[in-house]
Amino acid sequence: MRLRHGVAAGAAVGAYLAVVRPRLVRWGATEDELLRPLPGDGLVPDARRGATMATTIDAPPSTVWPWLVQMGFGRAGWYSYDRLDNAGRMSAERILPQLQELRVGDRIDMTRDGRTWFEVARLEPEQHLVLRACIDLRRGRSYDAAGSRPCWFSDSTWEFALEPLAGGRTRLVVGSWAAARPRVLTRVADLVFWEPAHAFMQRKQFRELARRASRSRRSIFETAPTEAARR
Repeated sequence: MRLRHGVAAGAAVGAYLAVVRPRLVRWGATEDELLRPLPGDGLVPDARRGATMATTIDAPPSTVWPWLVQMGFGRAGWYSYDRLDNAGRMSAERILPQLQELRVGDRIDMTRDGRTWFEVARLEPEQHLVLRACIDLRRGRSYDAAGSRPCWFSDSTWEFALEPLAGGRTRLVVGSWAAARPRVLTRVADLVFWEPAHAFMQRKQFRELARRASRSRRSIFETAPTEAARR
């Protein structure tokens, strides 16, 4: 009985690693996008490249960008499953003018208590946004990326690259780099929990960003005065 259970468990793990995981970590991305450099390349020492996911949004980068800039806990939210990552608060359904100024070095809280945050590591308006999270895994709080790493840590990026497409659309590619210790434990945690969780949440964010940005685009067209009206 135990042998059969062990064989079944091994087969399930093998199927996940061979079939399910490759689809999760590259959802929506083309072969070219998987090989293309990310805007955060070289930022995290000793890092390996993580998931690369992508989607096409029916709005230009100039319309998508304001939604990205205002992300964050206590800001506009994350446009994903709000009960899971935003303490139940609904993510914003409109552009918030007071949250449109974002600079390299700014901190964006992940949680209500402010113990963990993303730091804006790289930013080029309407082109890319790179957020970096350095977390002391024992203390459960962020640490300064410029300082020394704790014994147990996670150092990772969350990178958004926007590419204009014909017809006023945007190709949004989201990727990551990560380094963590202890290697074995954090790798198991990634495979068992963090990679599936990220894919689950990221796909939801894609849908919500696409809905909001495409609605913003329609609103601009609907409210723009016609040439005749201006006359």
